[in-house]
Amino acid sequence: MFSSATLGILRSLTPAKGPTRKLRAMLRVAQERHALKNLPPERLNDIGRTPTEAQDEANRAFWDVPTHWLR
Repeated sequence: MFSSATLGILRSLTPAKGPTRKLRAMLRVAQERHALKNLPPERLNDIGRTPTEAQDEANRAFWDVPTHWLR
C-alpha cells in the first residue's frame, strides 16, 4: 500500500491528464478500499455494508474500477 506521503508526492509532481490521471484514480480507490477494510462494524452498518462486503471490496485489485471513473 502507498503511504499518504507517497500519494502526496505523486499528486504534486504529476499533471492530472491521460494515464497519470488514471493511475491517480486507481491509487485513490486503493486508499479508500483500505480505509473501508478498517472501519468497525458499527460504522459499516451506518453506510449499509456488512464486514463481509467491506472485506470483499477491500480485496479487489486497485485497477478493478468502473470504466467511467478512468475517463
